[in-house]
Amino acid sequence: MRLVILTALSIGGATVIGALLGFLFRRIPEKWNDGMMGFAAGVMLSAAMTGLILPAVELVPKQQVWVIGLGMFLGAAFLNLIDVAVPHLHRMSGIDSEDHKHNEQINKILLFVLAIAIHNLPEGLAAGVAFGGGDITGAFSVAIGIVIQNIPEGMIIISPMLMAGIRPGRTFFLALCTGLVEVIGTLIGYSAAMLSQAILPLALSFAGGTMLYIVGDEMIPETHSRGHEKLATFSMMAGFFVMIVVDRLL
Repeated sequence: MRLVILTALSIGGATVIGALLGFLFRRIPEKWNDGMMGFAAGVMLSAAMTGLILPAVELVPKQQVWVIGLGMFLGAAFLNLIDVAVPHLHRMSGIDSEDHKHNEQINKILLFVLAIAIHNLPEGLAAGVAFGGGDITGAFSVAIGIVIQNIPEGMIIISPMLMAGIRPGRTFFLALCTGLVEVIGTLIGYSAAMLSQAILPLALSFAGGTMLYIVGDEMIPETHSRGHEKLATFSMMAGFFVMIVVDRLL
């Protein structure tokens, strides 16, 4: 159990390390911010496919592949519902401006952060289930992959929040919460390994759906709205490829 706790803290801590690194790049030109967001979109697309949706497909029989589609669309519908039903999501940022356009911008950024947090939960479940199954070597491989992925994920959520005017302390707290979700998921997965194994395909595809939704509905349109679409597109491809390389090396 001590090993599981240390692993959970390491997984969550990787997000915190990434967030701290993100503070080093908080004052960047708009052009390069679009490039970073494009790179982040590529990372999220690759993570959704190679880290969530394809592993979920491998966990279900061919006749139950519909479960994956169900999870993906439920994830996308969930974020869409939040986007529509929670118009005051920006209040989590500590900002309640009279500028509705600014509030809408913060809502989009926090929706992106929420997608990261949601996708962290089944990742934590996956690590916990791996340890619960008794395959320590395999569990470490899963955990290492998550740690490597979480560092850039922690970095990419900092700059957008800071540029939107969210205070550094609140920004770091929100980033910390996304890592805490993963710690909780790991402990839950280990404590209820058999149950988690049963729901893991749906949970993984649900998280993958949230990431696909946020990339297609928010990130790509945002990075293509200021004349830097070529940089954003090539950055997205670079982010996608980097995560493929990481997944291949592991």
